[in-house]
Amino acid sequence: MPNPDKVGAVAEITSRFNRSSAVVLTDYRGLTVAQLKELRTSLGATSTYAVVKNTLTKRAVSAVGYDDLAPLLIGPTAIAFIEGEPVEAAKALRNFSRTNPLLIIKGGVLDGKMLSTEEINSLADLESREVLLGRLAGGMKASLSKAAALFQAPLSQVARLAAALAEKKPAAEAASDAAPEASAAEAATEAAATDPTPTPEPAEPPAASADTPS
Repeated sequence: MPNPDKVGAVAEITSRFNRSSAVVLTDYRGLTVAQLKELRTSLGATSTYAVVKNTLTKRAVSAVGYDDLAPLLIGPTAIAFIEGEPVEAAKALRNFSRTNPLLIIKGGVLDGKMLSTEEINSLADLESREVLLGRLAGGMKASLSKAAALFQAPLSQVARLAAALAEKKPAAEAASDAAPEASAAEAATEAAATDPTPTPEPAEPPAASADTPS
């Protein structure tokens, strides 16, 4: 017969997964009670940080369809269940881990999508969703339909976009430094091609006037 306490614990963890817009799995091994309290405070009122049993949590992740999290459930595990702004919670976890290296971010889920440790750190580098989307939309040379799609995109896709852009930026800067003259030539060519100033047409000669006979 199933243990009622274990059944209740699995149901509680499952409920927390369902209520959260994002979750982050961590290894807290070596952190003191005072440090864990500090971390809970930094996450804010809309997030909870709970130490969980791996065996019970595996049942919960299976119930909510997050089976990819199961391999991360090894060793001492604590989960940040985030119901508020995911970016702010990711910043709190990243900043805490910088001053407390014993906290290890394993991975997580955002908008139902699995995120790696690197993607969670990229999420922490972003600004709030409203500011981020405003900047991305303002910098896009795209149609209104593409801009609308951007505003409807899950934040997990935005985090992956930011991570991809961060990886490509050094290469783009290196290429720009290596060929500044080519870039300038391309810019001049593009400007000439898009110059809206019309070429003046040659003036027609005035029509000859005829004298009226008297």
